[in-house]
Amino acid sequence: MDCDPPLSSLPTLLRELDDRPEDTDHGSVAVSHESEWCMSVSRGGYVVFEHLERGGERHMRDVPDTKIIDLWSRLALGDITSIEAEPWQPGFR
Repeated sequence: MDCDPPLSSLPTLLRELDDRPEDTDHGSVAVSHESEWCMSVSRGGYVVFEHLERGGERHMRDVPDTKIIDLWSRLALGDITSIEAEPWQPGFR
């Protein structure tokens, strides 16, 4: 739970999913923006993008690591418009 970490730390955050594959209770990591937008990633490249107060959940499956880092970077920079233009599917699953 770091506040305003450098973008260079995003790959390390994503690698946390590999640390304990048997830990099914903590199988996701997330980046949040001060605007209350959040993007969480679960093992296997399952990505959820949502506004923490207003909802509007959407997801993508099988997202490659490089794309996840790109999406997280844009979120950290507040580029919500370009993230919303991605091919999201409605809801969580």
